[in-house]
Amino acid sequence: MTLAKATIAVVDDDVGMLESLEDLLESSGYKTIKFTSAEALLEAGLRRFDLVIADIGMPAMDGFELRDIARQQRPDLRVFLMTGRHELSERGRSKGIVPLFRKPFDAPALIEAIGVALATNVAEDDHDDA
Repeated sequence: MTLAKATIAVVDDDVGMLESLEDLLESSGYKTIKFTSAEALLEAGLRRFDLVIADIGMPAMDGFELRDIARQQRPDLRVFLMTGRHELSERGRSKGIVPLFRKPFDAPALIEAIGVALATNVAEDDHDDA
């Protein structure tokens, strides 16, 4: 996998946030597929994604639950969580959840964190092949 061709799933019930993240990620060279619910992402399957960015505060299944399911199905898949709600941000930080981004997030910091996460995955894949 080359970093420029990485495919990122973005999950948020806020369509405006989905559009904004899609613009940011695609302008940074990533392929982006948007989902308005965690259930929709799981129905599509996790196999084709290199990274997931999910909102914590969504109806039905929240970002914490999605992250836990993703860890069971694809332990190697990086899941970034984001929230605009202070109390959810604090809950996540108290549980040691990293990376956790508060909306509005620092776009360059997000892109840098994605690059590091994907580079780490590539390095781990290379090590597994050796």
